[in-house]
Amino acid sequence: MIKNCMLLLAFIFVSQSITAQKNISVEDIYRGEFRTQGLQSLASLNNGTEYLVLNYNRDRTQTIDKYSYTTGEKTGTLVSSSDIQLPIRDYIISSDEKQMMIISESSQIFRRSSNDKVHILNLETKELTSLSDDLVRSPSFSPDGKKVAYVFENNIYYKNLESGAVIQATTDGVTNKLINGVTDWVYEEEFAIVKAYEWSPNSEQIAFISFDESAVPEFSMDVYGNELYQKPYVFKYPKAGEKNAVVALHQFTLSSGARKEVALGRNEEFYIARINYSPNGKLAAQVLNRHQNVLDFYYVDASGNASIAFTEKDNAYVDVTDDLTFLKDGSFLWTSEKDNWRHIYLYDADGTEKKQLTKGNWDVTSYYGYDAKSKRIYFQSTEDGSINRGIYSISLKGKKKKKLSAQIGTNSASFSKNFTYFINTFSSATTPPVYTLNNAKDGKKVREIKNNNDLTTKLNDYQVAQKEFSTININGNDLNMWTMKPKNFDPNKTYPLFMTQYSGPGSQSVANSWYGANDFWYSMLANEGYIVVCVDPRGTGFKGADFKKVTQKELGKYEVEDQIAAAKQLGSMNYVDASRVGIWGWSYGGFMSSNCLLKGNDTFSMAIAVAPVTNWRFYDSIYTERYMTTPQENASGYDENSPINHVDKLKGKYLLVHGTADDNVHVQNTMRMVEALVQANKQFDWAIYPDKNHGIYGGNTRIHLYNKMTNFIKENL
Repeated sequence: MIKNCMLLLAFIFVSQSITAQKNISVEDIYRGEFRTQGLQSLASLNNGTEYLVLNYNRDRTQTIDKYSYTTGEKTGTLVSSSDIQLPIRDYIISSDEKQMMIISESSQIFRRSSNDKVHILNLETKELTSLSDDLVRSPSFSPDGKKVAYVFENNIYYKNLESGAVIQATTDGVTNKLINGVTDWVYEEEFAIVKAYEWSPNSEQIAFISFDESAVPEFSMDVYGNELYQKPYVFKYPKAGEKNAVVALHQFTLSSGARKEVALGRNEEFYIARINYSPNGKLAAQVLNRHQNVLDFYYVDASGNASIAFTEKDNAYVDVTDDLTFLKDGSFLWTSEKDNWRHIYLYDADGTEKKQLTKGNWDVTSYYGYDAKSKRIYFQSTEDGSINRGIYSISLKGKKKKKLSAQIGTNSASFSKNFTYFINTFSSATTPPVYTLNNAKDGKKVREIKNNNDLTTKLNDYQVAQKEFSTININGNDLNMWTMKPKNFDPNKTYPLFMTQYSGPGSQSVANSWYGANDFWYSMLANEGYIVVCVDPRGTGFKGADFKKVTQKELGKYEVEDQIAAAKQLGSMNYVDASRVGIWGWSYGGFMSSNCLLKGNDTFSMAIAVAPVTNWRFYDSIYTERYMTTPQENASGYDENSPINHVDKLKGKYLLVHGTADDNVHVQNTMRMVEALVQANKQFDWAIYPDKNHGIYGGNTRIHLYNKMTNFIKENL
């Protein structure tokens, strides 16, 4: 009798614990209730034992503080906003650590670019001077720390910090016509660079790229704002097959003030994707043909003579990365997918391949650098499986590889300058980020810096659906997949299926890492009675180049086939209601969800598309042509895989969402899709967010959007 009473009490306690848990709400998620604690950006000092952190303090001041790696204790303060009477938004320290740029004001231009108010702080004398009276772009110290270069109104300037003199290096820059030293919109977005100039190692030259965009078509967006009349925003945007900016490589010599264009000897259109100096003063330039399947690695000497050191070719495309390290003798480390997986290679100073240093059916996913003292290379890879990331080191001879991370999940590293330590960030689908200091020699943990145990405790009060990782065999491939099921899942019941995906080239959505905001939304949906699934189809990353590049010239064909086939296979399971299958996505994912609903109209009953490309002819040249060549060369590939050409197939429920100030995927995509649907006499729902860019955020925007999508799912799935 007593035993039965105890069992009853235990049952009541467990039941109360379960009922006490509440489901997550959209407001909880997008007001940051489940935001993780992170490390503020830090910069290692040259000694390798200390680092700098920009701290935002409770008294609303900002300080740049110095800390010990080993103890985590603060060892000093370099500067305080109260002392210099300026806010500190960011900083850049010179290589000799004697000068510091203080960025006190920043106005965003596009995704990565901004106009900044910059001051120079002499860390020895504490003297503070303004770099310019104007907001400038991409400032950088010369290697000797005596000068600062920057771009203003499309021209390059530099300031001599000893004399205070400002010298204008170029004079031909004109807005929307010619740019010197910073990139145009499409380079910034697709090659992920803004600063398009480099100092020579001896601080005597500035190499830079110019962009003649006078023939590039303009795109115009209305900015509605709060005034009586809206204002047009006009910028150069080369769409697929249209005129690109004509680029040229130049060298500016400070002593003479002479500017010289480097003759690359090319008769075809090309991109200059990266420029870097080697320690011996040679300038290296990575130049791609317009199709991006041939990369020429040029050397340029101080006199401006250019020659090709080596060429890398691919049947599809060559990815551009920042994985380039020059050694003191001019030899260099480089990554390539030439054996179907991204690996590290050693090249001679003249560009001859010496050795492949890493090998295996896995990708090097981040290259962290080379320690000349130990002669070891540090990198991140998928050796623990394509959904995981581990940290490793290997010798310059390609031997004695060491695993430096201990846990299976997603590990990333930030190394001290002398490679004595690294800060490891670990997370998994069950563990929020944990930051530890580790010894770079063997990976042993020195101390824990920060964890998110408070978030773990908080989540005990909520129903959080767990990700179940698996693979699903579709069209002859084992595709990575995760599944979230309702908290009280019953295999004898049937549930609607909601699929989420991105599916873009080289991307990954199925990863063993901690939840982002959308993952909590999926958990909310799961606990409201949906089975939520994510599948990475062919064309996504980290399963080899052949798997990734199979979609060449047919973006959206194989990915859509895989999502439709996965939905059908999942729909055949006893606990899935095959008549209630929905899919959603953002950007490329919105393009995909639109195509899935249209081409898979017998499989999907509902789709949501946020900021989608609806016609590949509307998207930019560098991205689209990398995978599709030009529409003039591949008209059928463009048209057959663009949702706008399949509106007559619409049967299910469709929600289309876009921001009017999207400089990336223009709202033109949605407006033209709307008109096509109207003329096909198809009913659908749509939402427009005024003056919101590709991210559609600000104020209550995300809450409004996700509540709208949640309601649409509940009403139609």
